[in-house]
Amino acid sequence: MTKTLSILIPVYNERATVLELLRRVEAVALPVAKEIVIVDDGSRDGTRELLAGLGARAKVILHPANRGKGAALRTALAHATGDYVIVQDADLEYDPVDYPVLLAPLLDGRADAVYGSRFLGGPHRVMFFWNYFANKFFTLLTNVLYDVNLTDMGTCYKVFVAEKIKAIPLESERFGIEAEITAKICKRRFRLYETPISYSGRTYDEGKKISWKDGFSYLWCLLRYRFAD
Repeated sequence: MTKTLSILIPVYNERATVLELLRRVEAVALPVAKEIVIVDDGSRDGTRELLAGLGARAKVILHPANRGKGAALRTALAHATGDYVIVQDADLEYDPVDYPVLLAPLLDGRADAVYGSRFLGGPHRVMFFWNYFANKFFTLLTNVLYDVNLTDMGTCYKVFVAEKIKAIPLESERFGIEAEITAKICKRRFRLYETPISYSGRTYDEGKKISWKDGFSYLWCLLRYRFAD
């Protein structure tokens, strides 16, 4: 029986990029079927109107108000029916052309989860030093607290065996979901792989949403879930 990859796309005010992202997702060739699950998290820029015209191209779920990336991912995960799930932002920073290499360790049974690392040699846009430094700091903290050797804990590209990630209770509403997921799968000793990916980061003028304030959520989640669940 053909396996299916559920592509979870949280969207908030991405009118300029969401249709191009969808085109790229549809274009990538995979050895599995694709299920696209889009959750609009209260967009106010016309994104919802674009999504209304997708028809059978994707499952579209609408949050009545903005709640955050974590809430949107939890909703998407609840509607996913695939054997595997991948997180895909709608802003074109991450390219679906990397899906095959991300899926490979799952398809051959080596892994329970695969992270796409921006720091393992793939092409990437040169971006802000302090964003880079913050990610390195939180990755180091993750490695110390959970006895792993990740290079990019904050990556968007996280791929899982669906039944395993669905068995984990997730709580975070906003960007803290990245740290929460990483903490909980490390604590449960998932077989975790990393693979190089390309990265085309956005500036804040171009619509980047994560900010220094979200660093407090990262820190809280990494510490909290080390000692409680």
